[in-house]
Amino acid sequence: MTDESTGRLLDHFVSLVRPVLPLVSVWAHGSLAGGDYQPGRSDLDLIAVIDRPCAALEEQRLGEMHESLGRAIPLAAKLHCSYPAVTELDDPARSHLTWAHEELMHRAVTPVTRRELHDFGLTLYGQPPAALLPPVTDAQVADFILSDLATFWRPSLDHSEYWTRDIWVDLGLLTLARATVTLRDGRLITKAEALDVLTEMGAPQEVVDDIRQRRYGDHSPATEQWTARRAELTLAFLKPAIEQITTAPSLENGGWSPTTSAPVRDR
Repeated sequence: MTDESTGRLLDHFVSLVRPVLPLVSVWAHGSLAGGDYQPGRSDLDLIAVIDRPCAALEEQRLGEMHESLGRAIPLAAKLHCSYPAVTELDDPARSHLTWAHEELMHRAVTPVTRRELHDFGLTLYGQPPAALLPPVTDAQVADFILSDLATFWRPSLDHSEYWTRDIWVDLGLLTLARATVTLRDGRLITKAEALDVLTEMGAPQEVVDDIRQRRYGDHSPATEQWTARRAELTLAFLKPAIEQITTAPSLENGGWSPTTSAPVRDR
């Protein structure tokens, strides 16, 4: 599941949260749960379910705890955790207190995250996801993916300055590949699998190789010339691909229909 350093961090994290909040369960999703975790490179995506919503003082203590943990253990900078109350788990659109990118914010436990938790989530403390988290339908997952592509990723393509950054290139391309497979086949795939899908989709191979090297191999800082060229190649591929998915009246190969929000076939 994890390397020794990550395992120690997770155990220490649970031990720190328990005195601060009425903790019910802690689950891992994302790369850590899906078997594609790269220590020091991948995020640690967690859900900590609590018995009731945080009080103001508890929220303050929680932020201080995360800040202290980050100072003590550099790997903790990659740790992101949402804190939904048990009574708030029934609504996938509801936002929950979340520590991410070294600050407190509010964001939802999305239908894709919920599907990950049900399919392969790891229980680090307490009850498993199936005991507390309502399942999501195929239609809910499809609707979320299509909305995310249409309302977040498609508008972002108009901001060329974003696409000189590693994180935008990586997440934009990998999200497209993973969305394509989920909408077509109903499967969730890892980032490693998504790289192979990008090649099959005709993505620029030098950009795919660049992502693979930074995620799984040794890499040197990119030159300004390469980041500019990479941005051009990425946008030239992503713009028509996202446009096609978000405006298509139906999906081929027996996938979900974005016009009806209902499964065309049984999974």
